[in-house]
Amino acid sequence: MRAVKDKLATVAVYTAFGIALVPLIWILYTVVSKGAGLLFDAQWWTNSQRGITARVEGGGAYHAIMGTLIQAAITAAIAVPIGVLTAVYLVEYGRGKLARAVSFTVDILTGIPSIVAALFIYTLWVTYLNLERVAFAVCLALVLLMIPVVVRSTEEMLKLVPNELREASYALGVPKWKTIFKIVLPTAFSGILTGVLLGLARVMGETAPLLILGPPSKAINMNPFEGFMAALPTMINSERDQSLQPAVDRIWAAALTLIVLIMLLNVAGRVIARFNKVSR
Repeated sequence: MRAVKDKLATVAVYTAFGIALVPLIWILYTVVSKGAGLLFDAQWWTNSQRGITARVEGGGAYHAIMGTLIQAAITAAIAVPIGVLTAVYLVEYGRGKLARAVSFTVDILTGIPSIVAALFIYTLWVTYLNLERVAFAVCLALVLLMIPVVVRSTEEMLKLVPNELREASYALGVPKWKTIFKIVLPTAFSGILTGVLLGLARVMGETAPLLILGPPSKAINMNPFEGFMAALPTMINSERDQSLQPAVDRIWAAALTLIVLIMLLNVAGRVIARFNKVSR
């Protein structure tokens, strides 16, 4: 009877997995089939959309690609240290009311919609500080969305580190802070990196903060503190007349480019994690 139940459970799991793969494969096939054409054109990777209308073929996504990468880098530079250190505090030091308050705040951030984060930063940045809408303000909104992902994933990875490693380090007279940074964090590095990549994958595809704090631009702008900066999500939404074929082709190509960038980040993260494993 147990063998029968095991077989049924196995079949049910594989069936559910297969059903879940159907829409994923269908989406990937649709995006690749409709957007791959422009990606093989060198102009797509080197030119911007400046001067290109919805009726005109050509142009590129260089401005949007660089904008997405710059905003992702700034967001990660702010969110990753805060997220990792917060997780370290909750796992290694956190006790009492302060730890519960921090954990509760992280839970709240996990559930907020991206448009709420964007409106909060808009109120602070534009309304109260009277500053211009720029890419850096977009990054601040994306930070609010990325921090909880990094905190929760890092927290779980730190909990998986065996206590024996900590105790062995303490027995040798190593201070707690050095044990954390020399033993615990390197041991959990692979899982932490995965959490960071998940957070980046989420924020790189967000649209609401970009539309509210950094309207779309067709020109190349590398300065996050001045002017509007393009990004792939806003490029997808910026084509006014989507019934025209040149605009439709660029929309699909921009979507596929975003998927490729996220995939490359994940592959790079896996490679880095593999070469940074701590031998036990």
